[in-house]
Amino acid sequence: MTKIVPDPPQSPFGKTATTAFGLCDAGHAPLFAVRSGINAEDALVHVSLLLQSIYDTAQQASEHIHDMPKKGLLWATLHSAEMAKGLVDAVLDGIENVPMTREQTL
Repeated sequence: MTKIVPDPPQSPFGKTATTAFGLCDAGHAPLFAVRSGINAEDALVHVSLLLQSIYDTAQQASEHIHDMPKKGLLWATLHSAEMAKGLVDAVLDGIENVPMTREQTL
């Protein structure tokens, strides 16, 4: 049987590895995790959006510190930064777990 549609090109970055994040110093496992098998490029797009939200939140907090609830803005910024780091760590761990082909080792 002949395939009508070719396989999509493989991502040079591979897929994410399972990576837990969200430590809250309460003596239990992390609250959240990035799932394994997510296309690395999709994860990086999400990281970019998270980092933009961190920037926007921090900018609003610094410009309107007297008009807005400070604690909520700081927690939102912290949580977004933690999610972005978790995604980046998952992508990097996934890249490390990709076996090299013979051509890549030459």
